[in-house]
Amino acid sequence: MSGARRALLACGLLALAGAWLGPLPQWAPQYFSAHMGMHVIVVAIAAPLLAGALGSARCDPVRRWPGLFHPLPTSVIELVVIWTWHAPALHHLSRHHGWALAIEQASFLTVSLMLWLSAFGGDTALRLPRAAAGVAGLLMTSMHMTLLGVLLALAPRSLYGHGSAAMDDQQWGGILMLAGGGISYLAGGLVLLSRMLDGVAPAPGGRRGTNPAEHR
Repeated sequence: MSGARRALLACGLLALAGAWLGPLPQWAPQYFSAHMGMHVIVVAIAAPLLAGALGSARCDPVRRWPGLFHPLPTSVIELVVIWTWHAPALHHLSRHHGWALAIEQASFLTVSLMLWLSAFGGDTALRLPRAAAGVAGLLMTSMHMTLLGVLLALAPRSLYGHGSAAMDDQQWGGILMLAGGGISYLAGGLVLLSRMLDGVAPAPGGRRGTNPAEHR
């Protein structure tokens, strides 16, 4: 593993440690925004860093099982998992029971890592078509993350508590989702789009700048 990949791996693991071993789990039962902070760190910071470290490397699971890592179905799976855990009953369960929080956080990391890997991983020879699907998957995820953030921030009443304090806390949680979740996936989609444009643009001498596998 190269030095850059090691750095990405270390940063991803540090982000997970900050989310899970820091004060956020202790604050989560009282503050919705703390729980949302854990969520955003896991899916929008740790997962893309870990995918950057593992994608297209020897240990990349997309290279071994490409059929299980298509960006569009994976993005739908992530949508279902994220929105299901934000249903009031399940959300309350995860905030007040350690075992439920562990399952929730593990499911968040699993589906988000699968999506980021499906977009950025896989064999080099198939990177361009995978990137095209990855753009759609990440942008769709950005849209539903943004929608969830807007619903939480602009809801006319508190969904996860009572009183003005709970309402303010929910609004801050929605802002965290907008600022972290939506922007991270949008940025990932734009990075892939830039790679695609570089891959199909004419190179010097009139040759198309496709992936190296085409010129072997």
